[in-house]
Amino acid sequence: MSQTRNSGTLILVSPVESVPKPQVRGEACLVLLHPPGPEIGKRTPLQRQSYIVGRDADADLVISRSAVSRQHAQLARDEQGEWWAIDMGSTNGTFVNEQKVQRQHLADGDQVRFGDAIFKFLNGANIESAYHEEIYRMTILDGLTGVHNKRYFLEFLDRELAGAKRHGHALGLVMFDIDFFKRVNDEKGHLAGDHVLKEVSHRIKTRMRREDLFARYGGEEFACILASTGLEGTVIFAEHVRRMIEERPVMFDQTPIPVTVSLGVACAYNEPNLDPPTLIKRADDNLYAAKRSGRNQVVPSPHSLGLR
Repeated sequence: MSQTRNSGTLILVSPVESVPKPQVRGEACLVLLHPPGPEIGKRTPLQRQSYIVGRDADADLVISRSAVSRQHAQLARDEQGEWWAIDMGSTNGTFVNEQKVQRQHLADGDQVRFGDAIFKFLNGANIESAYHEEIYRMTILDGLTGVHNKRYFLEFLDRELAGAKRHGHALGLVMFDIDFFKRVNDEKGHLAGDHVLKEVSHRIKTRMRREDLFARYGGEEFACILASTGLEGTVIFAEHVRRMIEERPVMFDQTPIPVTVSLGVACAYNEPNLDPPTLIKRADDNLYAAKRSGRNQVVPSPHSLGLR
């Protein structure tokens, strides 16, 4: 049994069961994925046998977030060299790959969340290359939702629009955001808001074609780029997204949260002088028209095109 002392309290780590897999050789570390800020991407080497994680200034790994308990969790290495995440009765829970845990073995590449702070756990002989690969992923992916970020979206749109012009193809764009999202944060808390963003992203990501792109544009706003898709097909897709989000609430802490989205649609076709900012503005203008018209709708609407 290993032990560590923190703020006068002796924390005992009970022996954990052995894991039926070969021992992983090499170093281990945590990489901060979320929230965004000056420490995003920071690497914390795990060189000792155990660490207390929490908001307390005396914690071994201090996370200064209100959603993190003073002594939130413990990271402990067993005699076989395996790492475990152990919740210490935290208010908002410890999660591994978005599953709430009391004690969980950590494997290379796992996402570990303490409250609303998300880390990537890296472990193995090639940790340096894995770290640099993770840093690259952070330049193109949103740390909270795991979908592409605004920077990658803009680069992708620039390439796709140029290709559509060159080959005479249409290109569809859908911009949407979550209705009354501020109300979710104010009434349910930011952890609930984060969960809504992740659940909405998950529902849509699973429906995207390989050649298309789904990205978080910023805050609660998202974007979908649809290759070789005209206005009618883009509107049909947007209406499908609207219904898919509306059809069932997001469950958070066993409480249903009704969610709807407002969507703006635009399409590029046979416009040699059209640039990405103009196409984005068209979709964004339609998005705000949808919000002004009552939310939970698509503009241009299916009815305006004679669609059902």
